Amino acid sequence: MRHLLPSILVAALATLSLSAAAQPITSESCNAKREAIERDIDAAKAKGQAQRVRGLERAMSANQRNCSEERLQAEHRKRVQAQERKVAERQRELAQANEKGRADKIAQREGKLREEEAELEKLKAAH
Repeated sequence: MRHLLPSILVAALATLSLSAAAQPITSESCNAKREAIERDIDAAKAKGQAQRVRGLERAMSANQRNCSEERLQAEHRKRVQAQERKVAERQRELAQANEKGRADKIAQREGKLREEEAELEKLKAAH
């Protein structure tokens, strides 16, 4: 068991890093997104990745057609609301655990609630 602990911690940290990287940063402006796509297009061209270039050019076109600060703000509000629902659910779970009086479940639910609250604060601070 002792030998598994470092492996489990590494796997957990890797999962957290990947999920954080997969989530878009909502404070980016449309222009910043366009610049990032341009950099990706240039890199793909340099590597001779024609199919990736075509996909990125479609993404650029969609960005130019659809991206607006209002839409970014609306998407951010939706993410915050979804996270608030998760926090409320964790609070309900904690209340149920408190009713049952099981210390192990209470501690587990408190930990999950803290994680969801931290994520909510991070989202609120990002915009």
